Amino acid sequence: MLHSRALLAYPQGANDSDTLLGGVHFNLTVLRFWNYTLYTNGTVSNGSNCYVTEQPYTPVYLLPNGTFQNSTWCYDPINPIGKRAGVGVGFGIVYAFALMFVLANLNRHGRHYLPTTKRFYPIGRRWQWYYAILVCVAAFISLFTNIDVDRFYVIGLPIIINSFFWYLMQMFTIALVWEAVRHWGSWSERQAIDPDPFSLREGDRRSKLEFWMPLWFYLWLWLNFFLIIPRNWGEIEKQRSPDQTAARAAPSATDARFKAATFCLVVCYLTILASLRHSIKHYYPRNRGPLNNLAAVYAGGYGPALLIIYTQIAYGFTSPNEDKELIRQRRKRGTQIDREMGYVPKPAWWRRAKNNDHLVSQMSMRERIARNVRELGGGRATSRGIDETLEARAAEREQAQQAEEREIEMGSFHGHSSRPSSMHGSLRPGFDAADPSTFTSYSGKSDRRRNERAMNAAAELLFPGAGPRIDRSAELMQNGPPPPSYTDVQSGSGAGRGRTPDSSSTTHGAGERSHSASTAVSMTQQPQQVKSMLDI
Repeated sequence: MLHSRALLAYPQGANDSDTLLGGVHFNLTVLRFWNYTLYTNGTVSNGSNCYVTEQPYTPVYLLPNGTFQNSTWCYDPINPIGKRAGVGVGFGIVYAFALMFVLANLNRHGRHYLPTTKRFYPIGRRWQWYYAILVCVAAFISLFTNIDVDRFYVIGLPIIINSFFWYLMQMFTIALVWEAVRHWGSWSERQAIDPDPFSLREGDRRSKLEFWMPLWFYLWLWLNFFLIIPRNWGEIEKQRSPDQTAARAAPSATDARFKAATFCLVVCYLTILASLRHSIKHYYPRNRGPLNNLAAVYAGGYGPALLIIYTQIAYGFTSPNEDKELIRQRRKRGTQIDREMGYVPKPAWWRRAKNNDHLVSQMSMRERIARNVRELGGGRATSRGIDETLEARAAEREQAQQAEEREIEMGSFHGHSSRPSSMHGSLRPGFDAADPSTFTSYSGKSDRRRNERAMNAAAELLFPGAGPRIDRSAELMQNGPPPPSYTDVQSGSGAGRGRTPDSSSTTHGAGERSHSASTAVSMTQQPQQVKSMLDI
C-alpha cells in the first residue's frame, strides 16, 4: 500500500527539546536544525534524506550531525507484495512464454532458401518478429517493476520505470502491427509477380506509394517517441500526498506533449489502414468483399440474433432463480442478524433427539390437537376448553369413586336408617357437608373459575341432591351403551342398594308429584328418558 503524507507537528516529549517518535526519544533541537519535517505517513524528511519512524523501523538514535542510526530509508521495499505485484507477475509470465514462441517463429520465418533479390530482402520479413521481441521485453520490465511499486514505503523510482517502459511498449506494438501489414502486402506482391515478373510495372504510382508510406509511418512514430521519452520523468513520482499529486504529478502526466503524442499514434494507425487497403486493391482480385460472400451475408443477418440468444442462454445458466436468490439473501441476512444478537441455532441432532413426529400416528385426535397447541404456544384462550374438560372428567371420576366407597361403608345401616329417601334420592348418596373431602379443593387458573367453584359448593350445601354440575356436552360425545328403558329404571330403582319395599320412601307414579326436596337423579342411576308427552 502506498502511503500518502502531509505535514504533522512533532509530539510532546519529556521536555521542550525532546520528542517521541515510534516509542524512541529524539532531540527536537537537532531535528529542527537539520530541517527535518514529520509527515502523517510516519516519515521524517529534510528534502535530501527521508527515514521511516514507524515501528519496527524506528531509528534508535539521532547524532548531532543529523544522521540517524539503525534507520530505514523511505524508498526501501519494506511492504508486502500487493495486488498490483501479483497481477504484474502473472502477466509477466505470460509475456515470457510469448517471447519463446516469438523466437521460434523468427527462426522459422527468418531463414531464406532462395537467392536474395533486389526488391525482397530477408530483413523485411524479420522486422515484425524483432518488434515482437521488443514488446515482450518492455512489457516484462514494466510488469515486474510493479512488485517494487507495491513494496516501496514511499513512491519512488519503480513507478517511473513502470511508466517509461509502458510507453515504449505502445510504440513497439504499433510498429509491430505496421510491419506485419507491410510484410503481408510485400508477400502478396511477391506471389503476384512470381509467375510473371512483368505483370506489375516499376516506377508507377503503386510502387511510389509503397516507397513513401513506410517513411510517413515512421515519421509520426518517431514524433511520438520524441514527444514522450525525452522529458523530466522525476515529476511522475511526486505522488506522496494528495496535494503534491495534484500540483506536480498530474500536470506533468497530462501536459500538452503527452496529448500531442497520442495524435501521432492515431496518424500511424490510419497509415496502417491505408496500407492494408492498398495491398488488397492491387494484389487481390475484385469482388472478394464480405458482401459478395453468401456465408458472410447470412452471418451478418442471422449472427447478431443468434449471438444475443446464446448470450441470454449463458446468462440463464449462470444466474440463479430470483426467488431462490431472495431466499438465500434473506437466510444470509437472518444469519447475520442472529450473529449480531448472539443467537446460536441448535445443531441438527437436537431436532432429531427432541422431535416426536414418529409418535403422531399413535396419538388420538385430542392428543394431536393438544400437541399442536403446545408447539404453537397458544394462550389461555386456546387451551382453556381442554383444561376445563380434563378437570371436569377428573372431578367426575373422583366423585364416583368416593360414592362407591361410601356405599360400601354405609351399606349395613340402610335397613335401620330412619332417614327418608325417595326413588330419585332426596340426598345424594355419600354426601356429608361436614366432611372436607366432599368439596373439591381450589387449584384454579383464574378468578372466573374460582367463582364458579364457590357457587357450586354453595349449591351443594343448599341443595344436597343437586350434585356437581357435569359437562353434559362432553358426556354425550362419549361412546358407550344406550341408556336403559324408563320402565326398567322404575322397577329396579331400589334393587341392589339395600332398600326394602316397605321403606319409608314411597314410589310415585309417572304422573304424581314427588315430595322430595330435589328432583335430580342420583349419581349412580341412569338419567331419565322421556319417551312422550304422556310421561311428563
